[in-house]
This record gives sequence, C-alpha cells and structure tokens, in this order.
Amino acid sequence: MSHTLKIQDIQNVTHDVRQIRLEKPQGYTFTPGQATEVAVDREGWRDEGRPFTFTSLDTDPYLEFTIKIYPDHEGVTDQIGKLSKGDHLIIGDPWGTIEYKGEGVFLAGGAGVTPFIAILRDLHRKGEIGNNQLLFSNKSERDIILKDEFETILGDQFINVITDEKPRGDHLFLDGVIDKSFLKSHIENFDQAFYVCGPGPFNKGIMSALKGLGAKPDALVFEK
Repeated sequence: MSHTLKIQDIQNVTHDVRQIRLEKPQGYTFTPGQATEVAVDREGWRDEGRPFTFTSLDTDPYLEFTIKIYPDHEGVTDQIGKLSKGDHLIIGDPWGTIEYKGEGVFLAGGAGVTPFIAILRDLHRKGEIGNNQLLFSNKSERDIILKDEFETILGDQFINVITDEKPRGDHLFLDGVIDKSFLKSHIENFDQAFYVCGPGPFNKGIMSALKGLGAKPDALVFEK
C-alpha cells in the first residue's frame, strides 16, 4: 500500500545530507532498522522508488528519513534535494532485515549509518545502550552524520574513522580504513553481534574480515 505524505520539515544534517520529516499515516508502524520505498510526488518520478531507512522511532508523531543527496547522479536523491516543506513524497510499506539482536559493534560506512540511527535512538531512550559501540567510517569530518547526537548517545563508544584527511588528535577520531588489521587492533571480543552497513565494497570487506577473525556467521547482521 502506498501513502502520499506532506513534508513537514527539512533540515541540513551535513553539507550533503538532509533530514526530512513527513506527516505520519494513522496506524502506520515499523521497527527500528526498517526501511521503505520512497518516491518523489512529481511528474516523471512517481514510479522511481528507492529504499530509505526510517530514522524516527515508531513512537514519534512523524516519519523521518535522513538522506544523502547526490546531485551529480541526476536521480531520486537529486530530486529529493530540491524539495521544500509542503511538497510530497510517496512511501510504501515497511520492510528490512537489519534488526537489533543484542549488544555488539555497529560498523558503518558513510550514509550506511542510517539503519543504525533509529536502533541507537531507541536503545538510548530505553536506557539500554550498554556496551554497544559504533565504528563510523567517512572520507572527512564534515561528512559525519549526526556526530553530536552519536557522541551524546554513545560517548567514548563512538569512534570515527577518517579515510581521506588527517583527523583531529582526539582519541575518538582515527585515520585509516576499517579493515581486518583495524578490527583486530580495536575489537577484543569477536563473540558478539556485529551490525554492518555501507557501500557494497565496504560491506564485503568487513564481512570477510569479521569471519576471518572468528565472528560467527549468525551474529553478523546486514541488509540482505
């Protein structure tokens, strides 16, 4: 079933990421980590649906998406980047395979962090963050999505890995890439849950490295 929903608010999260809040249909429910197909309610774009994860919680009175805009692709996100308050998006039913299965390590590459936003917000509201850790890889510091919020939620358990520039000297900022060597150096326990989401090569490399370091296949949570 599809829903055509009015945009209530748009905010800039980073230089190329938008937070979009929509009116919420009565009875519409989802769980943290789920996504839906989103299309722009404009001529020529209504059938061009793309998957985006909810970053609001089911208890919020609105639906929220946090979307990276790619103007050079001239596609759906470019169109979304041109929208304003009062415009409409079309969404479908919720779906998704990333769900919380217990304390562990969240490994995200760029906009791949979006499935984790609602999960971590939900745990924080419940007071159940525990020992969960987020390792977040970005090209530069200005690319980090919701840095301040993640610092509030996770404190020292939020580690930024910057690949294309020298990061600040803060112990929460590391340079390099998240590969097998990095994981071996920064994770002591591989007998826990691992949540992985990012670009295809990131996911493939991380999953292979984790398996090589002894992580159990059924403890690896990723979008199938």
